[in-house]
Amino acid sequence: MPELPEVETMRRGILGVVGGRVTGAQAVTCGLKPIRISPRPVTLCRRVVGRRIVAVERLGKRVLIRLDCDAVLVFEPRMTGLVLLADPPDAEHLRFRLQLAGVAPRQVLFWDRRGLGSVRLLSPRQLQTELGPNKLGPDALEITADDLRGRLRTSRRAVKVALLDQRAVAGIGNLYASEMLHMAGIHPAKRCDRLTGSEWQRLHAALRHVLSEAIRYEGSTLADGTYRNALNAPGSYQNQHRVYDRAAASCPTCGAGPIRRMVQAQRATFFCPDCQRLRGGKNRRRKAGPPSQP
Repeated sequence: MPELPEVETMRRGILGVVGGRVTGAQAVTCGLKPIRISPRPVTLCRRVVGRRIVAVERLGKRVLIRLDCDAVLVFEPRMTGLVLLADPPDAEHLRFRLQLAGVAPRQVLFWDRRGLGSVRLLSPRQLQTELGPNKLGPDALEITADDLRGRLRTSRRAVKVALLDQRAVAGIGNLYASEMLHMAGIHPAKRCDRLTGSEWQRLHAALRHVLSEAIRYEGSTLADGTYRNALNAPGSYQNQHRVYDRAAASCPTCGAGPIRRMVQAQRATFFCPDCQRLRGGKNRRRKAGPPSQP
């Protein structure tokens, strides 16, 4: 967390900086664990000051600010990072500030409670080497059903674990993998090489629907309250969660359940044992299956 919907919300939230000129870039003095800033802040500042922002993009779970010199500032939130325009949750965890002129937003801030995120200035070649197709799979919002199946169908991994592999498909994280598998009616422990063609089609449709819906609600702000959009407001998709963090609650799809929690690859997974049966018998008839294609 943040995952694709939260990072896409951050990207959209700072689109107003396009056209602005960078007047300053600085690591904010912080007595906590420092984040990775590369190159070192003095060098980074020298390279970006005077440059104009030509685009704001997203690459998987990262926000990219593209400059007119073809260099790219890459903000990687990791567990608790936020890309903001103003009003960070607190001053203590503010890590980086990009100052601007010529546009209404006067700054872009990077805030990170746990200090696991990073800010990097990459050349086109570095971007290709570190975050190109050999490192990241197709974006989850753009991957086709055939490509999704082609990349994962021979894997012997549990489908939930495989969906988190950023080399296979970029952007999906723990929360949304649970949600899309529930909507598709697939048990999270089922091996990829045992999914049927119709299950792959349902999974792709659910993937597109869940991610698009979560973006519309500006992401999920969980109980810790960490995730905020670019204006420091919470998301609201947490109110739409069907299974995530709802262990012991009844299933909103079949009315049975209760929803269960298990651990896969050291991550919590939530599912309905009635809607998402692993083996033996057919799944309980669903009140509302996944859309055929959003």
